Amino acid sequence: MKVTAIIQARMGSSRLPGKVLLPLAGRPVLEHVVERVAAARRIEQLVVATSTAPGDDRIARFCAERNIACFRGSELDVLDRYYQAMCTWGADPVVRITADCPLVDPDILDAVVAGYQAGRFDLYGLAGDFPDGLDCVVFRRSALETAWREAELPSEREHVGPFIETRPERFAIGGYRPFVGLGHLRWTLDEPADYSFLRLVFDELQRPGHIFHAREVLDLLARRPDLADLNAGIPRNQGYQRSLAADAAWRARQGG
Repeated sequence: MKVTAIIQARMGSSRLPGKVLLPLAGRPVLEHVVERVAAARRIEQLVVATSTAPGDDRIARFCAERNIACFRGSELDVLDRYYQAMCTWGADPVVRITADCPLVDPDILDAVVAGYQAGRFDLYGLAGDFPDGLDCVVFRRSALETAWREAELPSEREHVGPFIETRPERFAIGGYRPFVGLGHLRWTLDEPADYSFLRLVFDELQRPGHIFHAREVLDLLARRPDLADLNAGIPRNQGYQRSLAADAAWRARQGG
C-alpha cells in the first residue's frame, strides 16, 4: 500500500465551467495542482479521479498526454469514485485533494501526512483558520471503506469526508493547525472573481523551476492587500451547503 494523493477533478461547474483546465501563468490549473502535489516528499503515488461523463474526456486526455495516472468513476457519487480509485491503485492512506485548489502547498501536505502517520488516526487534515484553497485530508483506507459502505446522505456521498467527520465517537480524527485568523482568505477557484485573484497571484509569484508556497502568497498579500479584495465576501463551502439542503429532501423522501 502507498500514500496516495487522489485529486478529484471534473469539468462541470455551474459557476465557472471548465475551471480545472483554465490557464494560469500559461499552464492549466490542473497541471499546477499535479505539480504541487507531486512535490510533496511524503506522497508516494498520485492519481487524478474524474468522472465517466463525456464532458470529462478532456481531463482523461490531459492525463494521458502527461502520463498521469487517471481513474474515471461516478460523476455525483464522489465517495464511490474515491473508494474505487483507492482499490484500483492500492492506496493506504488516501490524501484527498481537489483540482480547484491550485495553491495547494506541498510543505503543508507533508506536514498533514506526517501528522497522520504520527498517530492512529482515521482522518487527519488541515484544520483551524486556514485560507480556503489549501484544503487537504488524509483518510485511513478502512475508514474510507466504512464510509463507502454505510453513507447514504447526499452530503456524505458527494463530499467524501462528512460521514467520518460527523462521527467522532466512531473514528479517530485529528488536525494540523499552522494558521490563525486566516479563514477569511479565499484561494480556491469557484467563481470568476477567484480566477481574477489567482491569475494575479500566479503572475506575481510563478517562476520557472520554482513552486511558491503559502507563506509567499501571504507576503504578497501583505504588500498588496487589495488583491484579497478581488474575491472577498464569497461564502465558503457553498457546494457542501447545497448538499446539506439535499439531505433534507432525501430525509423527507425516506419519511423521516
